[in-house]
Amino acid sequence: MNRKAKFIGGGLVIVAALAYLIYAGVSQSVVYFVTPSELGAAPVAGKSYRLGGMVMPGTLKWDAKSLDLRFTLSDGQASVPVRHRGTPPDLFAESRGAVVEGTWSHDGYFQATTILAKHSEEYKAPHDQNQAGYKELLKTLKGSEGRP
Repeated sequence: MNRKAKFIGGGLVIVAALAYLIYAGVSQSVVYFVTPSELGAAPVAGKSYRLGGMVMPGTLKWDAKSLDLRFTLSDGQASVPVRHRGTPPDLFAESRGAVVEGTWSHDGYFQATTILAKHSEEYKAPHDQNQAGYKELLKTLKGSEGRP
């Protein structure tokens, strides 16, 4: 084998290794979740799932003493009752999106171990003087005047 063929073969091995590392990194960082309709089609008790949907209005119940949180996730076609032990995230509320990680129970509900509250990446500063946070925003802006 001549020197040029060895160089090309070594280059191909390096390129293949880099492609594999990129593929493995991207596939591990991708987060998939099932919808309530997909879970309802074939739930397997005890299997770990990541379930996503909207928190249905009127279903959120949280007992601060026992840290028992109950709500229902829906995708517009099906709904799944969810139970969680612990405090909900700050952005977690009714009529908002959420992704929960946990297992399907034999009793017909989803036992969540983690709750991820979905939110918008947009921030809208208050512009109306009656809007909450308007005066605080003005104070911070006036306090920054005269600074380099």
